[in-house]
Amino acid sequence: MTEAPRPVRIVLLYGGQSAEHEVSRVSAASVLKAIDTSRYDVVPIAITPDGRWLRSDETLALLAEGGQALPESLDAGGTDLAPLASVAPAHPDQQVVVLPILHGPRGEDGTVQGLLELADVAYVGAGVLGSALNMDKATAKVVAQAAGLPMCRWISARDTELDDAFIARVGSELGWPVFVKPSNMGSSVGVTKADDPAELRSALAEAVQYDEWVVLEEAAVAARELEVGVIGNDAPRASVVGEIIPTHEFYDYEDKYVDGASQMVIPAEVPDEVAEEMRTLAVRVYRALRCDGLARVDFFYEADGRGLLFNEINTLPGFTKYSMFPSLWAASGLPYSELIDELVRLALARHQHRSPHRRLR
Repeated sequence: MTEAPRPVRIVLLYGGQSAEHEVSRVSAASVLKAIDTSRYDVVPIAITPDGRWLRSDETLALLAEGGQALPESLDAGGTDLAPLASVAPAHPDQQVVVLPILHGPRGEDGTVQGLLELADVAYVGAGVLGSALNMDKATAKVVAQAAGLPMCRWISARDTELDDAFIARVGSELGWPVFVKPSNMGSSVGVTKADDPAELRSALAEAVQYDEWVVLEEAAVAARELEVGVIGNDAPRASVVGEIIPTHEFYDYEDKYVDGASQMVIPAEVPDEVAEEMRTLAVRVYRALRCDGLARVDFFYEADGRGLLFNEINTLPGFTKYSMFPSLWAASGLPYSELIDELVRLALARHQHRSPHRRLR
């Protein structure tokens, strides 16, 4: 009698060592509530702020009961495991896919992806290069600019270069106001708007708490904030277009995750030709910046000015109930649970496609 194939083991990584640890735990809870646990062997692994990898026994117990009692934010305690043991199959013939719901450095930046490459396991999302490139906003902008993508004016600098001459350069090249961001960070952590040189000094001091490199961008004052989801490997496809309408001065961390008051409009109320142009541009960005699996691509739209301007890309976008990425795909005909199925399929396909190349390295 032929034995039935074992279910795919999904290792859900969450938490992490970045300032986005709490956001990750909320995203991971949303994923577990949507995932088909009858189809997959799910193992939740929490990474603590100090770098320990823990099997979340509390979460496993709730999943065994059906998962209805899962909290809004997953527990970050449990049984200590070595990182490579955490992603190992339960049986030699079992397929493993790691779903790294990790936002920010030491999770989204190629570090965890490198470990998973060494472990030779499939994982959802961009590879080492794509993850590292897109986590660093300054380097991603350099590549996007070389690819001919339209963008706002910007400059970047290291923390050792932020002197009076640099302040003067910002005023002359970008004007006021400007947005100041840590180069390696997400979820609007450390992002500040500066209206003059004095505010810029404070904004730079805030940003360098999170990274040694900073990015400064001109403020697209009259622009709308539009976003599109992209999924795929060799044949990426784009979702419908969505719009973020912030309730704060800009779409900051509190607006995203604390009060949840920002409004998402899906589909965005833009002309059909603008939506189609944005979807095409999003796929161009995705390819140019070496993405796989999934990404959310963000644009500014100046209706009476420069049109669509690439803002940034997120290779592991938020999956909370407030998040744009799963909402965009639901509006595009791919519900949350089916979106997870598709991401798992893409991860396995990419791993299989890359296997011959991996053996030759």
